[in-house]
Amino acid sequence: MTQTLQTPATQPAEPVRRRKRRRTDVPEVTAKAQARLGIALVTPLLILTVVFLLFPLANALYYAFVDFNGLDPTPPWVGADNFTELAQDPDVWAALKNNVIWIVLGTIAPLAIGLVYAMLVWGIGRGGAFYRVMFFLPYVLPPVAVGVVWGWIYEPSRGWLNKALEAVGLDGLTRGWLGDPNTALYAVLATAIWATIGFVFVIFLSALRNVDVDIVDAALLDGANWLQRLRYIILPQIMPVFLMVTTITLIGGFAVFDIIFVMTGGGPADATEVLGTYAYSNAFQLNRISYGTALALVIMVLSIPFAVGLNRLQRRLSMQGTTA
Repeated sequence: MTQTLQTPATQPAEPVRRRKRRRTDVPEVTAKAQARLGIALVTPLLILTVVFLLFPLANALYYAFVDFNGLDPTPPWVGADNFTELAQDPDVWAALKNNVIWIVLGTIAPLAIGLVYAMLVWGIGRGGAFYRVMFFLPYVLPPVAVGVVWGWIYEPSRGWLNKALEAVGLDGLTRGWLGDPNTALYAVLATAIWATIGFVFVIFLSALRNVDVDIVDAALLDGANWLQRLRYIILPQIMPVFLMVTTITLIGGFAVFDIIFVMTGGGPADATEVLGTYAYSNAFQLNRISYGTALALVIMVLSIPFAVGLNRLQRRLSMQGTTA
């Protein structure tokens, strides 16, 4: 008898045994569980947004379309009369003009000075922390304290500014800085710029630490001066941060109130009156709550396009820097 030998190719294949995966002790997260977790995390933020943003905004919109004096429980409906009045109010346009001056100078000056300070301290090794603290200190001081101290500095007879001018022989420049309508706004603005430079300086200094120093050194070897290095190398690399700081300072120019209220109250002769102080005086001094609310809404409407536009530009530049 001949035995037929089975080759490995003709042998029946053994079933492949699959190892069963051990189930871990951690339960699988389902889509419903993820949804419940997301709702639980978002709910506190939604509640805060409704309570502190949407409800006050809806309340302000209601009062802007009625004539509320702070006492009448059922104020009459006046529609858009408050907005029509403020469009024809010459004091509103004078206050808006001061706001524009504040926005332009109060945005350009801190950005320029803060950037120069940051570049000067950028290359300092030892002692850099001391400069950061000294420049940032005015920003953390309460605006009321800053306004009171600078009010003493501007005081006509005993103020440090006039005494310093007299000491160097510039007696003709001494004046009552906060009492002169021609200088009051710029004196208060100089105080606000002094208090804001520290914030701009610290943010720019942090952004400069992410700049590619090798490119800057290569440009220096190629003969580029400091202005060319700043314009073509440094600014493009810190542009998203630059736009963020610009947005904050610019929006602050629309909503400025505290420093002016402390130092001048809008005077003298409405020379430092801005939309914020004018809205306050109408709402709380003249009991025209609805008119003051309408002015506050106008401030918000004017500032939103700038905030949205600069924010979109910042995000676009940040995405380009990420993909580059």
